[in-house]
Amino acid sequence: MQSIPLQDHLPHASHLVFGCMNLGGGWNHDPVTTADISQAHSLIDITLEAGINLFDHADIYTFGKAEQVFGKILGSHPALREKMLLQSKCGIRFEDSQGPKRYDLSRNWIISSVDNILTRLQTEYLDLLLLHRPDPLMEPEEIAEAFTILSKTGKVRHFGVSNMNAQQIRFLQSANDIPLVTNQLNLGLSALDWLEEGVLVNHPEGSGASFTSGTLEYCQQNRIQLQAWGSLSQGIFSGRPTGDYSSAVQQTARLAKQLAAEMEVSSEAIVLSWLMRHPARIQPVIGTTHPDRLKACAEASRIELSREQWYQLYAAARGRELP
Repeated sequence: MQSIPLQDHLPHASHLVFGCMNLGGGWNHDPVTTADISQAHSLIDITLEAGINLFDHADIYTFGKAEQVFGKILGSHPALREKMLLQSKCGIRFEDSQGPKRYDLSRNWIISSVDNILTRLQTEYLDLLLLHRPDPLMEPEEIAEAFTILSKTGKVRHFGVSNMNAQQIRFLQSANDIPLVTNQLNLGLSALDWLEEGVLVNHPEGSGASFTSGTLEYCQQNRIQLQAWGSLSQGIFSGRPTGDYSSAVQQTARLAKQLAAEMEVSSEAIVLSWLMRHPARIQPVIGTTHPDRLKACAEASRIELSREQWYQLYAAARGRELP
């Protein structure tokens, strides 16, 4: 399998990312339990054994508990840190006494967020920091200053974004000498606008695509690693009952199962390898907490779909043939 763009900066990054959003005992304010720690430790061990070494966090995941439970494991087993790459995200603020739910990419918020992330993770640095969502009030010069401080102090080694289009990335880079190396977006067989906006150029159907034109190509051209959140589509193509879903979903699930049998891998591997087959070498983020499903996902790294198989899945998922 060809290398991914992120390996320009992190040469040992795996082709899959383990998403830690569901660690820590759920989206509540209950304290972390020994069972939460035990579950997270088991998943870390399985993930590393499967050859996945990049772990994706965000400061808001389970209200900070995802990072906290991960940090308890690193604190007890510090040797694990050298076996993994850690990325986290900041910039989303929930409603509090100061205001409503909002985005904050101000200099001070980015810096303080990283300090809190490092404290919760019990680590001295992040391999990657992503800006979680675009902030309408963001100022490139202010973000550049935050990045420079975090880089010079050794707290963050590389930087990226999430849920941003090409114009927003250019805007941030206009005042920043530190390259943005990652863009994490919703990509998958159930989120096809990233393909539709290009395929449907000069076609009436194209007016409904919500993905910003040129973002895919901009990231490819500038060696910005595309990561895919929602890559497994909540399991609707790999085992989840689909009786209440559209005929396109049901057909795609049947096709994934058929291809999995032919290639002697899991349906999860087929769904993920479909993303990885794209020339952008998309890096799927998988968020399952089921050990068997995690192992099934890891099989994606050992197969590559043919052009015809890729288009079979694409056409099935869109529910109609290409124009």
